Amino acid sequence: MTATIPRVDSTFVIGVDVGGTNVRAATYAKDGSTVSQKFSQLSNAQDGVSSSVRSISDCIQQAIDSSPKTPVAVGIAMPGHIDGESGVVRWAPNFGMDVEGIFRYWENIPLAELLSETISLPIVIGNDANLAALAEYRYGTGRNSANCLVMLTIGTGIGGGVILSPKAVTGDARGPLMLVGGNQGGAELGHVTLMYGGLDCNAGSYGALEAYCQRDSIIARALHRLKRGRLSIVDDMVDGDLSKITPRTLSVAADEGDELAIEIWTEIGTMLGVAIGSYINIFAPDIVAIGGQIAKAGEWLLEPARKTARNVAIPSLYEDSQILMAEYIEEAGMLGGAALAFEHLGRVRN
Repeated sequence: MTATIPRVDSTFVIGVDVGGTNVRAATYAKDGSTVSQKFSQLSNAQDGVSSSVRSISDCIQQAIDSSPKTPVAVGIAMPGHIDGESGVVRWAPNFGMDVEGIFRYWENIPLAELLSETISLPIVIGNDANLAALAEYRYGTGRNSANCLVMLTIGTGIGGGVILSPKAVTGDARGPLMLVGGNQGGAELGHVTLMYGGLDCNAGSYGALEAYCQRDSIIARALHRLKRGRLSIVDDMVDGDLSKITPRTLSVAADEGDELAIEIWTEIGTMLGVAIGSYINIFAPDIVAIGGQIAKAGEWLLEPARKTARNVAIPSLYEDSQILMAEYIEEAGMLGGAALAFEHLGRVRN
């Protein structure tokens, strides 16, 4: 989807995706094409701040060293509540370390400042889901021209992002505009409550979208049915070891016409559609992009989501919206980091 032919007349930046397992980095040109090898290493997320910062720094340096031309900025996509203005990670529940048997997650970590001790380029940081939305707007389904793009990234959790063009707001604005909220931690679309008092989720609330549509909830639905004696090719696919079931297992089974798998995707898509319909009512997007690994279920997930969203959203708003699979899934974080770096350069030059 992206070219790898170096164009030395371009301005280059480093795009970085920091996850709970790996940190990945590459050099990008302004059109979103990669101009270096993509590097990856363990993020050491649960080994303490120093270990994680060293890993992130090393990966960034690898990308810098491989660039055909010296990059001018670094953009980092990081999970959690990120204060982009100060470069501080306010809260990152998957990063931290055990202290006397208690996991102490990151709070108020000055990540940009710590990285600047070894990386001599401007560093900007944003929430990974917000930046995935920015990448999808700039280089994917948004075609850098959508009036408003809403994106959900569905995986172990559910993140969200909202990108607005100047047409989507009233006032003096230049775009695209990435919604971050008053304290830089907004657009948490996965934590919108669908059913008050319902299932619990990792953020500690009950009944949020994430509780119903994230990876483990999808798998739990399959386990529940199989343990109750439902027949399914899923059982044969994992040789009777139910611990091996993944959303991909269920996608493949659905492709084979398996009733249980199709039923589960219909339920998940229906819950997703309730949330999407509400987002359409709030943001009136022309594009709703579904990303993250769960999006690879494709139409098994999207078709019921569309049907339900149609019944939730105001008809005239729904008519002007498209609910699509995101074009960038594997590369969304790095590409989003690169997009943020280019946004930063644009602000500095203006």
